Amino acid sequence: MKKNHTAVIRFVVLITLFFGGHSCSKEIASNCDNLNRVVPVQTCEKSSNNYVLLTYAGHDAKDCSGCILFNGRLIHINCQGWGDACLHSAAVTLNQVASSVTATTTDTFDLTSEDFFLMPDRSLNYTDEKGRRIFLNIPEQMVYRDTATLQFTFTGLFFSETAAYNNF
Repeated sequence: MKKNHTAVIRFVVLITLFFGGHSCSKEIASNCDNLNRVVPVQTCEKSSNNYVLLTYAGHDAKDCSGCILFNGRLIHINCQGWGDACLHSAAVTLNQVASSVTATTTDTFDLTSEDFFLMPDRSLNYTDEKGRRIFLNIPEQMVYRDTATLQFTFTGLFFSETAAYNNF
């Protein structure tokens, strides 16, 4: 049931983004703030730490001599790492303890079916509960699927008033 709820939320968010008057050509997608963003998931609870992250990642294999170390050698994996070849969305919970912010996926295979994901550095546009435009910044990192929960956890995230990364 939880998987169906997450899928419905992601579908609604994606339809809203694509038909909500936002237009970006593929060539400038990485510079389009409305597609590199954090979308809060509305729940019946007063406060929630559930969000959908939307961002582009990945590049053509012809532009890559190998960017992921796999079994001791560099290889290319489609839709991972630097670039803007693929639109990714991931339902996550954001958690903050002191100044440490993490994001853990709540959907199992929507980000990738691989056991790892090379996340490029990204600054995701976000409007907080007070209506201020801020950015959730995710530093580049290789994340591995937890063997028990099958989820990914991104670490080292931080909020800022300006984008820390250029999203290329």
